[in-house]
Amino acid sequence: MIKVVIVDDHDVVRFGIRRLLEDVQELEVIGECCNGEQAVQVAKTEKVDVFLMDIQMPGLGGVEATKIISELNVDAKIIVISGLNDDPLAISMLKSGARGYLSKGASVEEMVKAIREVVNNGRYISDEIAQKIAKSSLNENIENSNPFDLISEREMQIAMMIFQCKKVSEIADKLCLSPKTVNSYRYRMFEKLKIENDVELTLLAVKHKIIDVQNLAQD
Repeated sequence: MIKVVIVDDHDVVRFGIRRLLEDVQELEVIGECCNGEQAVQVAKTEKVDVFLMDIQMPGLGGVEATKIISELNVDAKIIVISGLNDDPLAISMLKSGARGYLSKGASVEEMVKAIREVVNNGRYISDEIAQKIAKSSLNENIENSNPFDLISEREMQIAMMIFQCKKVSEIADKLCLSPKTVNSYRYRMFEKLKIENDVELTLLAVKHKIIDVQNLAQD
């Protein structure tokens, strides 16, 4: 049996994925985690074959959790499960040790295929984002470097919420941080990117194709 743990901060998502997998005879969902901290603890105490890992979660996010679990030298493989097919944090997940990437809309057949592939020491990236990954910041050419590679996972989470016009108080509530801490991350990010405000942040993100102008206009 392939032992699977689902990591996502939304109850309905965990329930949906569990329901999809529980009829697959070769798989056993042995646990659920609502954040990265819980996933790390499970990796330390349980024999897990595959973590299905969300990216953006309160507390320890998917990128850092993936990095820590990969450094534990356990046999667990990690597959990214994201609601955004072009989420820039997905690249960080793959760099941190994730073995695959799936969208939350993936069929059970594709999910099982990805799990089998990574358990056999392969990699699996869904077709819909494979081309984007190939053209992404995995390319280490300095001339094509992306300034957003300089910022941390938490800073990127906050940036993505700024692009969605979230207020500091809303970001703080979502990430379980104080507004003061959120602003500290913002100003640190501005310093790294050599910008001064949210408008310049958004323009820089458009320039480097972190966000799409058309989607931004629709939002």
